[in-house]
Amino acid sequence: MKEYKINLIFLIALVGMFFQSCNQDETEFLTATEVAEEAFLNGGNGPGGPGGNGPGGPGGNPNGNGNGGNQGSKLTANYDSDVLSDWMELFLELDRYATGMRPNATARALAYINMAAFETALPKMPNFISNEELVQGLSIDGDIRRDELHVEIALNACYADVINHFILHLPDNERAKIKRLEDAQNNSLSNNVPRSTIDASKEWGETIAQQIIAFSQTDSEAEEQILAPQPDSYEPPIGDGFWTYSAVQERALFPYWKSVRTFAINPAQTTSEAPLAYSENPSSEYFKQMKEVQEVNDRAKAEDNEDLWIAEFWSDDVENLVFSPPARQVSIAKQLIERRGLNLEQSIHLLLKLGISLNDAAVSTWKYKYEYMVMRPNVFIHEFIDQDFQTNLYRLVPWPNPTFPGYPSGHSCFASAAGGVFIDFFGSR
Repeated sequence: MKEYKINLIFLIALVGMFFQSCNQDETEFLTATEVAEEAFLNGGNGPGGPGGNGPGGPGGNPNGNGNGGNQGSKLTANYDSDVLSDWMELFLELDRYATGMRPNATARALAYINMAAFETALPKMPNFISNEELVQGLSIDGDIRRDELHVEIALNACYADVINHFILHLPDNERAKIKRLEDAQNNSLSNNVPRSTIDASKEWGETIAQQIIAFSQTDSEAEEQILAPQPDSYEPPIGDGFWTYSAVQERALFPYWKSVRTFAINPAQTTSEAPLAYSENPSSEYFKQMKEVQEVNDRAKAEDNEDLWIAEFWSDDVENLVFSPPARQVSIAKQLIERRGLNLEQSIHLLLKLGISLNDAAVSTWKYKYEYMVMRPNVFIHEFIDQDFQTNLYRLVPWPNPTFPGYPSGHSCFASAAGGVFIDFFGSR
């Protein structure tokens, strides 16, 4: 199919603006793009002051106190990213088994999970501002003395609560892993930490988690749709080349997702390139591209070649086997964090941007999917080219046709949004 070219200028630029650094190390990171305040979803919610990326590495902040002394007095930038990485590793594992979430509910979950982590660590991030100054309707209540906060212990409590809430439909044996990791982290992190600091830090992390969860529940559109992702109320329009379903299991997935809350953009602020004109004429560009899909698919299967393995690796469509397309970008982020040696503050900042961008990308993409209503290539090939055609995932997915229109590509949009964040954060080389 023609490469998907949704215009992500607002998404990348606006997410890049969130908490922009007043003290950024340009040898390692690019400065985020300046964008006018009125470009935000809810006008008047501009940045309001300096924020953004903290010092370039542990101990680099003049307000820090190094790695010695009271753990409760350390700034977020003085920690490594191990606690975050451990929780993201568990998220990726659980996402495999969270049935009925992918990809939209997963993208939404990542926004709120990482927003909660950011707000939890914020008291020890002096160069940053709260999301409540940027996101309409969000209010963070509660105070904690900075010297009472052990950031890792607080984050551990927060992650346990928000991941347990936002990851849906898990088997009991998988959900039990959340409690096991929380307990293991508590045992490891609490050594030589005063009981008063431990208790205050846990309470702070749990308090932030519950406030972010409560804020997410004010988005009634999302709350209703995650419980009924394939609503009986939706019947697709009829037209030449339009997507439709042939069985109950193929009913439309998240057809109303364009109404879900966004953080940096409104879907109306995005544009997309219209799909190719539908045609059953063998000499048309549309027919030629469908024919190309068939030929590449069948050749990859016959030769067991690299195209097959690349396609299977990036598919992320098989529940219980692989994680979802938005989670794929978290996996990439986790590798970048470890490879670049980011500290905890930098890692939290990166994942906040990533979660926001993936959420907003899902809302915008699903808006256009249900406007264009483009038939899946598999259906066209069956009807007009080869009635015996099967995708190379057919052996793994009982319903090889994703249960939503084919254009624009969700995978492409998630990868583009995440790529914009990675370029903004690490540079383009």
